[in-house]
Amino acid sequence: MVKIIDGRKIAKEISESLKVKVEDFIKKNKLTPKLAVIIVGEEPASLFYVKMIARSCEKVSIDFEKHNLPGKTSEKELLELIDNLNEDKKVSGIIVQVPLPEQINQERIQEAVNPYKDVDCFNPINMGKLALGKPEFLPCTPYAVYELIRRENIIVEGKHTVIVGRSNIVGKPMTLILLQKEQYANATLTVCHSRTNDLSHYTRQADILIAAVGKPEIIKRDMIKEGAVIIDVGTNEVEGKLVGDVAYEEVLDKASVITPVPGGVGPITNVMLMQNTLKAAEKLVN
Repeated sequence: MVKIIDGRKIAKEISESLKVKVEDFIKKNKLTPKLAVIIVGEEPASLFYVKMIARSCEKVSIDFEKHNLPGKTSEKELLELIDNLNEDKKVSGIIVQVPLPEQINQERIQEAVNPYKDVDCFNPINMGKLALGKPEFLPCTPYAVYELIRRENIIVEGKHTVIVGRSNIVGKPMTLILLQKEQYANATLTVCHSRTNDLSHYTRQADILIAAVGKPEIIKRDMIKEGAVIIDVGTNEVEGKLVGDVAYEEVLDKASVITPVPGGVGPITNVMLMQNTLKAAEKLVN
């Protein structure tokens, strides 16, 4: 019988434990960890995501600071704000919400964030450290997947793990995390993407399939192996309903373990952002 992973339950458990750690940090250091979030423009999905971050901060006693800039903000103005936040000793972590308007170079912005405050792990220095197996932070969504694997005691070592998607946000860092010489890693990996010929040839070989391509229900029943572990990172809106990259109902009785959308990886992601913010605060006081 398939095991459906309850991401909300896992997120609640982590959040409760993290709240205690944050409060201990505050008592010890007389300083409250603070997350500063910058959003440029009024993109609805970004505004909603920032609202969810604010709620997550409140739950674990982390201060939240929002900088909502006009859509016409120049790159120079945004860089000046980032410099100020980099220098602000009360700010533990910084997020610049993407996508950014076309007049702003996203790579330059990501490079500008202090690597020790880069709790989203977008700065190339932090990505390089992850590639070398010495990460400062783990990117939040892949971190959520790794934490889910760890807490559910899913054996990854030696298993054929197929990742569908190669984005800088999920696919690439997920690959680097599962290649680490760590417990719940040491995977044998195949990475597929939009240029992969005969995608199903690879997905059918997967003991563990991680779908992170952002295409609604692209993974069908005939594309998975009997008894596979299915981790669906995709979040797509179809006719007002959220669906994953996996055709959930189709594959439900064929998988051994599966994450639903919504309610799987998503709720854990924001909690890992909180975890990174506490870690950043600890680094700044040491």
